[in-house]
Amino acid sequence: EVQLVESGGGLVQPGGSLRLSCAASGFTVGNEDMTWVRQPPGKGVEWVSTMDVRLRTFYADSVKGRFTISRDDNKNTLYLQLNSLKPEDTAMYYCVRAAAGLSNNFYSRLISSNHGTQVTVSS
Repeated sequence: EVQLVESGGGLVQPGGSLRLSCAASGFTVGNEDMTWVRQPPGKGVEWVSTMDVRLRTFYADSVKGRFTISRDDNKNTLYLQLNSLKPEDTAMYYCVRAAAGLSNNFYSRLISSNHGTQVTVSS
């Protein structure tokens, strides 16, 4: 059974950092394009970052230079390092097996079975 379990979220002050984890089972993250998306409160899902099978990384303009996507093949886990956090980064964060450049509607369908991890940036 394919499972993705996100963790690492929390409450942090503006300018702070968090590291999100996405533990995968039932498949190998290194064999898939893996993506982080987020859903701010009251808004739709938005793409955040992707790492493809060639280890190329892609970022939304809103997070470029602040967030870093990575993976650990030994742990079969995807990560998202969040630095210089802003209140507008507040959202539920999800990881999905998907490439970059797909529609937000498509990503929103993928997260239906995920729990996600909540990131709240507030002073």
